[in-house]
Amino acid sequence: MRSKPPLKATRPPTARVILLRQEAPAQPSPGEPCNGCGVCCAAEPCPLGILVSGRRQGRCRALHWDTALSLYRCGMVSQPQRLWPWLPLWARASVSRWARRWISSASGCDATLVGSPAPR
Repeated sequence: MRSKPPLKATRPPTARVILLRQEAPAQPSPGEPCNGCGVCCAAEPCPLGILVSGRRQGRCRALHWDTALSLYRCGMVSQPQRLWPWLPLWARASVSRWARRWISSASGCDATLVGSPAPR
């Protein structure tokens, strides 16, 4: 006689509110190039963001809005000295390249979140 496999406990998906600027670009499809929508970093920090933010949940402290380009950017890529003020001038470009590699910026969107605009 075969026994039934144990049931796996599953949690229902939880709805979370992520506040983003209205003028931010729409989230790209998975695998598409990053367009600076900010959804992934506003939802939770990546491993680099955990190091920089000191938190595992919530908005990454490194996420910042680029007014000139109207999109979100990782501060460790665009302005590492803002997050690490002790960083010597000569090391900024290297840290930026290191951060770009660590967040895998050229790999395309890997956010599995499904967003919807807030009701008006």
